[in-house]
Amino acid sequence: MTIKAVLFDFSGTLFRIESTGSWLRAALDATGLTLPDGEFDRAVAGLDEVGALPGGSTHHVDVPAHLAELMAVRDVDADRHRAAYTGLAREVPLPDERLYDALYERHMAPAAWCPYPDAHEVLAALRGRGVPVGVVSNIGWDLRPVFVEHGLDPYVGTYVMSYRHGVQKPDPRLFAAACEALGVAPADTLMVGDDRRSDAGAAKLGCAVHFVDHLPTTQRPDGLRPLLDLL
Repeated sequence: MTIKAVLFDFSGTLFRIESTGSWLRAALDATGLTLPDGEFDRAVAGLDEVGALPGGSTHHVDVPAHLAELMAVRDVDADRHRAAYTGLAREVPLPDERLYDALYERHMAPAAWCPYPDAHEVLAALRGRGVPVGVVSNIGWDLRPVFVEHGLDPYVGTYVMSYRHGVQKPDPRLFAAACEALGVAPADTLMVGDDRRSDAGAAKLGCAVHFVDHLPTTQRPDGLRPLLDLL
């Protein structure tokens, strides 16, 4: 097939969220609070175990039963996304209620995200080849400031965010909206993501799909570069 456009997932594909420790430290700083080293380490371990950091977990998480239904639809609107992740964080006792909202706010900050080492290179190469790019993300907030802050926004022709459409991947309607915005047919489009279930929804529309591994940036320095050979 001839690839005329490429769609990318956000978290775990083009960007990676900071570590759980860095996340908690930033929330403590924002609220002017401190934790003794032992309590800090226990809180980090607890938050990591319950998957409270959006985009942070690479291991299987057993969602508490009272949050399971909410987590299943967390990306369809902003309110449910916030409720789901602050709910998970509240499974871990913290010394001040303000910290739960501070943690949620921190994960939306551009400083909390880092692009994968080869993201800029690959997006610039696609631009140079005249291949338009879209971002399709299951998310509950506007991720565009992250791309702007890290200098990747000029390479993205459209952003399709689940909370703005009221549906979440693998629903083909999200991928269809991205293809329509870029003016390309699904059969001429490649979807790149890290989630074997959600991102595979693009195949139902006729897109080709390519997967990368959701790893820390230091462990995946060149996971996107093979895309250029696929084209």
